[in-house]
Amino acid sequence: QVQLVESGGGLVQPGGSLRLSCAASGFTFSSAAMSWYRQAPGKERELVAATGSAGGSTNYADSVKGRFTISRDNAKNTVYLQMNSLKPEDTAVYVCKAGAVSFSGLRRYYWGQGTQVTVSS
Repeated sequence: QVQLVESGGGLVQPGGSLRLSCAASGFTFSSAAMSWYRQAPGKERELVAATGSAGGSTNYADSVKGRFTISRDNAKNTVYLQMNSLKPEDTAVYVCKAGAVSFSGLRRYYWGQGTQVTVSS
């Protein structure tokens, strides 16, 4: 059973920081591409950050560049999203996504349950 279990969301004041974690199981994590998406009320789902299997290749939405950092620990089967200098417009449900590689080389995609991040004074 594939599972993506998120933690670290909550309420933070503008300018503050949060670190989201996504613990994965049920697939070969070390070969999986991992990413974070977010969806704010009334807005479309947005790709926030993504990283390749080795963690050396990353990309970010323009709105979070310089403030957010995606990283992974393959030994712990966990991907992180460090969020600094948070703004009210960062308020959204954040969702972890895995692109898992099968034995045949095909990639299958899985989604976490989502965690709420609220930036407000």
